[in-house]
Amino acid sequence: MKNLLKNVSVWILAVFILTACGNISEKVEKKLNDLQDKAESLDSLLNKEVDKVLTLDSLINFESDKVKKLDSLINKTSSKLDSISNEKIKLFEKIIK
Repeated sequence: MKNLLKNVSVWILAVFILTACGNISEKVEKKLNDLQDKAESLDSLLNKEVDKVLTLDSLINFESDKVKKLDSLINKTSSKLDSISNEKIKLFEKIIK
């Protein structure tokens, strides 16, 4: 009888432990799924922000090209004005002499 009681007690204890482990396993799986969802959400948000940065970078490059063209035009115009000014100064110096 004692052996039967021990065997039944062991089986009841084993069932209880397995049931408890099953519940823990479900909780762990739920937490992992929640973590996966949060990671995917964060990844999506990060991708959106990276796209914004790339768009801004493209806009900066476009505006930089405009500035370079404008700078080149200003340099050409300045060079022409210097040339005209130098010609007029030389002409004026000839007239004065």
